[in-house]
Amino acid sequence: MKLDKEVNSAHGDQSPIRFRLNASSGVPTYVQLVIQVEQALRIGYLNVGDRLPRIKEVVESLAINPNTVLKAYRELETKGIAAGRPGVGTFIVASPPTLSAEAFEKLRQEFIDGWLESATKAGLNHVDIMTLLQSTLESLGHSSSILTGGVSQ
Repeated sequence: MKLDKEVNSAHGDQSPIRFRLNASSGVPTYVQLVIQVEQALRIGYLNVGDRLPRIKEVVESLAINPNTVLKAYRELETKGIAAGRPGVGTFIVASPPTLSAEAFEKLRQEFIDGWLESATKAGLNHVDIMTLLQSTLESLGHSSSILTGGVSQ
């Protein structure tokens, strides 16, 4: 998943997230949008009060059906994460418990400098690393959805 944080002080109503789709993942488009919002909240790209992109903006940028975006936003509302305000947009109203941005970045850097560097030096490529991570999570009994873009069980 790739998230692009947009910061534009001249356009205060602009959403801080821009969605990306992975057509080869096999994950339904609306689910990919939901997962990206949840992950953006976990890593601090989105916060309570942030506006999600307007349906029209998402449709234009991704060339998808408006009903797909509407379905994703309804799913976020059902989960209690977002709420629509007629004529204004859809806003984040709750966030899952998460690490601070600083703690997240520290763990990320430790992962890069430690295990990931060792794996790369051992000759593992991107696919090998993803396979190892996925199989490890599965052996621990955790869903591998974070790696595959799937839905947690």
